[in-house]
Amino acid sequence: MKRSVIRELVQIYFPRLAIFYRTIRDRRYLKIEPIITRMGYKFVGNAAMQNGYFEIEETKLVQKILPHVDIVLNVGANVGYYCCMALSSGKHVIAFEPMPDNLHCLLKNIKSNNWDNMAEVFPLALSNKVGIVEIFGGGTGASLIKGWSGIPEQHIALVPCSTLDTVIGSRLDGKKCFVLVDIEGAEKFFLEGSKSFLVMEPKPIWIVEISITEHQPKGVAINPNLLSTFELFWDKGYESWTANDEFREVCRDEILSAIDSGIDTLKTHNFIFIEKGMATQLGQAAPI
Repeated sequence: MKRSVIRELVQIYFPRLAIFYRTIRDRRYLKIEPIITRMGYKFVGNAAMQNGYFEIEETKLVQKILPHVDIVLNVGANVGYYCCMALSSGKHVIAFEPMPDNLHCLLKNIKSNNWDNMAEVFPLALSNKVGIVEIFGGGTGASLIKGWSGIPEQHIALVPCSTLDTVIGSRLDGKKCFVLVDIEGAEKFFLEGSKSFLVMEPKPIWIVEISITEHQPKGVAINPNLLSTFELFWDKGYESWTANDEFREVCRDEILSAIDSGIDTLKTHNFIFIEKGMATQLGQAAPI
């Protein structure tokens, strides 16, 4: 029997056992001390992150963008893979991570490299409201979306929540910002709380994880917020491109086709959003 089938059966018939396993798995890094990685700084996280094999195409693109920005915002920072990359490049980092175990490792990674004065860390989820919200799961897959990636509904916690506009306000106006977003299906709600940030000048560069068909709650074939998420950028003067080596433009017709057919032709779940007319400059720097 395939491991995925066994996992699904455990989640259905033994949800508390599934939660216990996920909790133990997600906490395995808490007692481990950071080690020197091939990137040249100390880090604790999964092996792919430590060895430089995590999201290889996206990593190359991030490394190309970093020299052209002043500040990096990482929403859903997890244990700080991209935060550490930015900090090692001398960039000021503003990180948002609501999950206590992830936050512990994130702070440890920052502190062990003496980057204390270069980073701001907010133990918050970001969405379209200020208050307290439910979050499901843990580790890299924690989500504000019930049923995301098969997470048992019993695996739930309460976390503080705010909006990017509330936390940041206008204090970054005039800065060249780079925003990395990985929040497991809640992208639209985050962007609804970031409307002032979307129109700031100069326009930030964004890399956003947007799942098309993967990880959707049971019974959902394709991301119900797919078009509206892209439209939040398009309506504010952004172009959208795949954040991979192919680095090609994503247009409305392709999104509509994916919605109508249920077929994902985009071949990635990470997308870059950039001011109209700037893609050529970025493409020259990108690994394509």
